[in-house]
Amino acid sequence: MRLESTAALAEMRDTLLETYAINDAMNQLILSNLDPRAWRAELPSQKRGGRTIGAIFAHLHNCRLVWLRNSASYLKCPAPLDPFRCTIKQAVVAHKKSTDQCLRMLTDALWATRERHVTKFSRGSWVPVWPAGGTMFCYMFSHEAHHRGQIIMLAHQLGFRLSPKVWGGIWNWNKLWKQVGLKTRPR
Repeated sequence: MRLESTAALAEMRDTLLETYAINDAMNQLILSNLDPRAWRAELPSQKRGGRTIGAIFAHLHNCRLVWLRNSASYLKCPAPLDPFRCTIKQAVVAHKKSTDQCLRMLTDALWATRERHVTKFSRGSWVPVWPAGGTMFCYMFSHEAHHRGQIIMLAHQLGFRLSPKVWGGIWNWNKLWKQVGLKTRPR
């Protein structure tokens, strides 16, 4: 099936961009309600290795920087986060900055014109480069959703369970849509 309508394509693009904007609202909801003791809490099994909650949030931000550097080098990258030393406050600020730049990158990548700057999506040197577009958005969103799930589960396992307001709040897209200042509702 091929979408022929320019209006339909524009609506789909706008919806994807709005969805990525609320992606960060989900992260910010967790960050603002996470017990600070959970940030660097020892993992249930140190033998297997793994990241702390703080390191996972740093990983999310730092992956965004890789995507930006490799796919939209004309955009300014915020500073990376040190997974072993960053604070919750630093993660809040860093995530807002990298979200803004990723939204700029996605806006360009999802624009169907010849003048766009973002034509490829590179996740790093160890994987193939993809054309920029819908798959790029899907990868970025699913990567963050995967790690959000890890964070919620890890907080629970560490004894710092997030409240239903938080773990349920990430599914309240109508509220998140308004929270980020979008004039529409999920569509």
